[in-house]
Amino acid sequence: MEQISKWVEDYGQKFRLGGEWVPWLKWGVPFVLILWLLSGIYIIRPGEQGVVRRFGAVVRITEPGPHYRLPRPMEKVDKPKVQQVRRIEIGFETISQGPPARYRFHEEESLMLTADEQIIDAQVIIQYRIKDAAKYLFNVKNLEGPQGTLKDAAEVALRHVVGQRPIDDVLITEKPQVEIDIRTVMQEIIDEYDSGIRIIEAKLQTVQPPKEVASAFSDVVSAKEDKEKLIQEAEGFKEDILPKARGQKEKIILAAEAYKEERVRRARGDAEKFLAVLKEYKNAKEVTRKRLYLETMEKVLPGIKKFVIDSEVGSGVLQLLPLEKIGGKNE
Repeated sequence: MEQISKWVEDYGQKFRLGGEWVPWLKWGVPFVLILWLLSGIYIIRPGEQGVVRRFGAVVRITEPGPHYRLPRPMEKVDKPKVQQVRRIEIGFETISQGPPARYRFHEEESLMLTADEQIIDAQVIIQYRIKDAAKYLFNVKNLEGPQGTLKDAAEVALRHVVGQRPIDDVLITEKPQVEIDIRTVMQEIIDEYDSGIRIIEAKLQTVQPPKEVASAFSDVVSAKEDKEKLIQEAEGFKEDILPKARGQKEKIILAAEAYKEERVRRARGDAEKFLAVLKEYKNAKEVTRKRLYLETMEKVLPGIKKFVIDSEVGSGVLQLLPLEKIGGKNE
């Protein structure tokens, strides 16, 4: 400060300034110098990054909080909002958020050909964030805006993905995968530019055929939805009937196994019984033969009907006494 005051006095004497100017310069110059040095203090808010440039060249990146840079014109700082989700609209433009919202449609962006050479009207919203503030600010000229590089890349990605798929995939069956592919292709494109952008999401909005054939396509879509519904119902019936059939099969198999086991055991028992009788027969043939005869008669005779005939009845019509009707059982 003493050197500055001395310089001011010398300056006043050299240029023969009036005595009344010397005190003003003596205190004003240091004050202005202090203000100039203090102008280098800056604050980065949450969600921002500071990109400090020294004579135009990037020297450092600063995070949220208070910082200091050399005063202008030596260093400048840019503060892009790196956490802000930005968006690009392809095929339409939001004029007013409303309510109700108002849009302007751009068919030159949204009309395109699918892989099966069908015309489709597809609109998409691309959401992105800044992943490298320095690259975002200085690597690509005219990155954003209606005619910017990002919008061109989004339109190229949309046409590339839709042009590789049939119209049914885009309209109905593969819509989520189409969105993933658009995001992937666009990220690859902007990475080639080293633009410092990360694509968060690609969201298809209105996807429909041109107005001239919309009704016919609506009928086709309805028919395909009915087809899918019937397929799902058939799958449900299959899933219901198959377990029952499997259960019935197992039941029949178990019953057959049980019958097999019963017949085998009965056959073995009969064989053992026959061998035992054969052994007794060899030891006493007459007794065993008579016992077998009697046992057989005991089994056979109860099932035979018996008729009592009076011996005094002469020839002619056979006279029968139906004892089974009187006694309620055969005699």
